[in-house]
Amino acid sequence: MTDPSAPSVPGPSGDLVPILRRLGLVPAGSEPRLTPLTGGVSSDIWKVEAGGRTFCVKRALAKLKVAQDWRAPVGRNASEAAWIETARAIVPGSAPRVLAHDPEAGLFAMEFLDAAHHPLWKAELRDGRVDPEDAARVGRTLARIHAATAGDPAVARRFATDEVFHAIRLEPYLLATARAHPDLAPVLEGLVRRTAATRLALVHGDVSPKNILLGPAGPVFLDAECAWYGDPVFDVAFCLNHLLLKCLWNPDAAGLLLAAFDRLAAAWLEGVAWEPRDAAEARAASLLPGLFLARVDGKSPVEYLTREADRDRVRRVARALLACPVPRLAAVRDAWRAELAP
Repeated sequence: MTDPSAPSVPGPSGDLVPILRRLGLVPAGSEPRLTPLTGGVSSDIWKVEAGGRTFCVKRALAKLKVAQDWRAPVGRNASEAAWIETARAIVPGSAPRVLAHDPEAGLFAMEFLDAAHHPLWKAELRDGRVDPEDAARVGRTLARIHAATAGDPAVARRFATDEVFHAIRLEPYLLATARAHPDLAPVLEGLVRRTAATRLALVHGDVSPKNILLGPAGPVFLDAECAWYGDPVFDVAFCLNHLLLKCLWNPDAAGLLLAAFDRLAAAWLEGVAWEPRDAAEARAASLLPGLFLARVDGKSPVEYLTREADRDRVRRVARALLACPVPRLAAVRDAWRAELAP
């Protein structure tokens, strides 16, 4: 959603411009300026400038842009647009405004949020600007969305996207990792079964710093392609996982990143009202090591861990925690902090 200064592409991009004209987003007779935006592997995204307005268009891909063969239903684009609208109704401003949607074309248009006022959280963490309060805001907002949708049969029906969630989350992360670590396959497959069977609230499915803008009024969530009515602990574990991994990306900020981990976890747990907090935390703490290991040995390894020694550190901690699960997120953090100690 932010402009990465990618090269501009004048004129049409395939059949995109005719669709945008039909949706009323590009005036007849005008030639829009399209700029491809980078950062995702599952969709093509463009910044479009036309008729004095600027917006984004996102179109789902059937085959994701990763080294391994990873495919997913393009109908997830409709679920993403629905997640955005649902989240905005619960927490205004927590996602970009949808301008138009074409389910048949597998695309939707949304407002463009400039980086000057909505910096990307991942870029802030990369550059050492780590404010634990940003993490707390993310945790609070997630909890509000989870709590407002918990036990809602209408939301459950709208987001009965088990096939998509399996294809784009459970299989490429946990099951692919089980194939890479056969001795841990029973544990990882058990996490998949438990997650797939737990249906409590609306899940975003890709809560990562690369998908969160730090807006003036709070976090703005992007890329809800994995939206699913399921286990909300997936969201908090998925995001906490990135804060742990980024301690290797930016070692000088490791202390602040672990503080952000604590603030996000605490803020989210404070908002858990749909089940006992201890139960939710125990599921998150047992799932987190599986996701941790998946980001080095699954189908979507993080791009910034380029040294095998760093990947081995992740494997060492994750494997130990998967073999002997802990019930508290602080225990996961402590295991990682001990590994990072000189």
